[in-house]
Amino acid sequence: MQVLKISLPGSLRLRDQVLVLALALLAGCGAAPGPGEINDPFEATNRKIHAFNRGIDKTILGPSSKGYGRVIPKPVSRAIGNLADTLDLPGDIANDLLQLRIGDAAQNTLRLGTNVLFGLGGLIDTSTAFGLEGKPTDFGETLHVWGFGEGPYLEVPFSGPSTVRDATGTLVDIVTNPVRLAVPRREAAAATVIKLLSRVGDRDRFSETIESILYDSADSYAQARLLYLENRRFTLARGASTSSEDAYVDPYEDPYAE
Repeated sequence: MQVLKISLPGSLRLRDQVLVLALALLAGCGAAPGPGEINDPFEATNRKIHAFNRGIDKTILGPSSKGYGRVIPKPVSRAIGNLADTLDLPGDIANDLLQLRIGDAAQNTLRLGTNVLFGLGGLIDTSTAFGLEGKPTDFGETLHVWGFGEGPYLEVPFSGPSTVRDATGTLVDIVTNPVRLAVPRREAAAATVIKLLSRVGDRDRFSETIESILYDSADSYAQARLLYLENRRFTLARGASTSSEDAYVDPYEDPYAE
């Protein structure tokens, strides 16, 4: 297997370098897979990264999340999660517009304004109470709408299951995040910390399900890969498929559904 080597001019800014890399990664995206199909030509490398991520979870993230859950009161943890979701809304709106989903863009804009004005800057999710449910999206979904195939499956260090298309989307979302670009560096760093804390809180909240996948499965790599691909494809379909084999339920949410 040949390895694609990309030389990036030193004069390019980091954002431009990431966008060039994203375009190179997209070259590896093929046609959309068939139902149940798994495209994993990098399995040997992916399994090594999965073992690394599993080790990080076992020694650092898992224990840290449990400590976080014990120390941080639930209302504070919920407020941090709400604020992180509010900080994601400008990116959601941008992607909605790129996808020509004007209704979703309008709803996310109303949600952003409601949370900022009536929810103490986003600490309280008042928009949901008003019936404005979130319409989360990302640049990976934008690429899907534009016709890019998902490409090979990837296990990303420190992040976990993904695909070439979704990893590309994540890179673009990070470097073009409207909040990061619009506010001073210190405030942008604070926003990043908020989102990281929210991730730690999610790890604590879904600990039972996550640990069942990582530590109780006969093959945690295959299990995580299957769950990610089925859930992601179901999410991107947005109800377009109604066959029973495609009717997939998010394993991270249902055990804790209210």
